[in-house]
Amino acid sequence: MRNISLLFRSVVKSLILVSVLSIAAVSARAQDVKEGASLFKQKCVSCHAPNMTSASVGPALKDVTKRHDEEWLLKWIRNSQALVQSGDEQAVALFEGHNNVVMTAFPELTDDNIKNILAYIDEASEAPAGGGDDGTGDGAAAASDDVTNFMLYGLIAVIVIAFVVIVVLNRVIRTLERIILNKNVIIEEEEETEGEGKNYLEAIKKLAKNKKLVFFFVLGLVVFLGSVGWKTMWNVGVHEGYQPVQPIKFSHQLHAGVNQIECQYCHSGAFKSKNASIPSANVCMNCHKFVTASDKYNGETSPEIQKIYNALDWDPATQEYGQNQRPIQWVRIHNLPDFAYFNHSQHVTVAGIECQQCHGPIETMEEVYQYSPLTMKWCVNCHRETEVNHKDNAYYDQLIAAHEQLKEGDKITAASLGGLECGKCHY
Repeated sequence: MRNISLLFRSVVKSLILVSVLSIAAVSARAQDVKEGASLFKQKCVSCHAPNMTSASVGPALKDVTKRHDEEWLLKWIRNSQALVQSGDEQAVALFEGHNNVVMTAFPELTDDNIKNILAYIDEASEAPAGGGDDGTGDGAAAASDDVTNFMLYGLIAVIVIAFVVIVVLNRVIRTLERIILNKNVIIEEEEETEGEGKNYLEAIKKLAKNKKLVFFFVLGLVVFLGSVGWKTMWNVGVHEGYQPVQPIKFSHQLHAGVNQIECQYCHSGAFKSKNASIPSANVCMNCHKFVTASDKYNGETSPEIQKIYNALDWDPATQEYGQNQRPIQWVRIHNLPDFAYFNHSQHVTVAGIECQQCHGPIETMEEVYQYSPLTMKWCVNCHRETEVNHKDNAYYDQLIAAHEQLKEGDKITAASLGGLECGKCHY
């Protein structure tokens, strides 16, 4: 029996060691991929499609680690032109095979940074087609994060259950050892005791009376459930990665990317209004009276363009509109809660912020998805980091003048800070 006890303790130690190492490995892997996803968005997404399967300015990155050696990729990503000029055959072939487009050098990236990016590319490449889709990328990252979190929580749950079982079995073994030593009872291995079930129940009751053990078990359970609940509640109303199917397959990659149509040509409200506005179908018809993409459909109008004609009851033959017009029911993607106020013109016109800063690489999206979380934390961080351009702005000139008055000891009234503006009260 003593040998069994020693063997049991050895197994317990091994199990604990394996569990700790497993958690460390999963956590490290999750951190690597998460950092890689962040770096990919900052450095790579302007030229490479986030879904890893489509070519953009640069080539598709799916299975890039299988096509090239890691050491070579480290050199190529850090400074591709240096590698090309050195005469490296792979580098020269890749450079010439993509119309001699120069890839941006990233000398600031460490080897670990680049390896994390490659780890994220591998994860995104393995994501199922339905999860991230063409042109998302956050879909793949979200899927990767979900799987990693599921593995981590699952492993923690298994460890907690295993710990309880181990403690119970350990107490049972000690109880049996004491019985054998005190009463000198010899138990044959093949003998079955009738009170085995009762002993387990008594052992559990004894454990329940151990206040310290119960306290730490309940504390651990509360911490675990609290962390899971906190993360779940924190993500309520956050729709990052949301990618609905629209009634018309409008490709931003084609219009904003290939054809380079200015965003505000369609979303004209962005520079003068709170809302960016969804363009009415007559804006589409400025081009699609003439552009039908019939060369790709054997002389027939593209099915997607035909949907515009149907909505407007437009007859291409007579070039006239009918009476049976109906609105196109676009599905809204970016939807702030009612208590949050956001003004597009304040950001686009006054601050000069590019659309991509909030909406991501819209010019590469075949189907639009919500790129940013649009949470208060995300907005506040941007406001903390973005410098205000106060030059040639009468409003900030007024504030600076008021500040100088304060320094000289003069009084400042509400009127000096825009208190007479109608909109301050009549909003």
